[in-house]
Amino acid sequence: MKQLEVQIMGQSYLLGCPDGGDARLLEAVQRVDSAMCKIRDSGKVRARDRIAVLAALNLAFDLSDQHARQTSQAAVPASMPAGSDADVSLKLSALAKRLDEALNRDDQLF
Repeated sequence: MKQLEVQIMGQSYLLGCPDGGDARLLEAVQRVDSAMCKIRDSGKVRARDRIAVLAALNLAFDLSDQHARQTSQAAVPASMPAGSDADVSLKLSALAKRLDEALNRDDQLF
């Protein structure tokens, strides 16, 4: 395991990093630093520990929101290809026409 020295909101931290995890760790550091600096720069919160907690909550909320969106997208059947609203409208119109034709044929049987 190697160690990386990083800066978060102007303060240095020495972090342990698993082999091959440098890029992901540095990306995480950048996200945390950005979130903390944004809160600090808003001027409403000054204490570093409170800024860290708020940043952690914001990042966790964003992650949860992203997970919920991915889960709802996964619920769409794979047989239903993604497309524009116009594509969906055309497909629905064609389906409605086919249903009407099928129902009309059934009426002729009786």
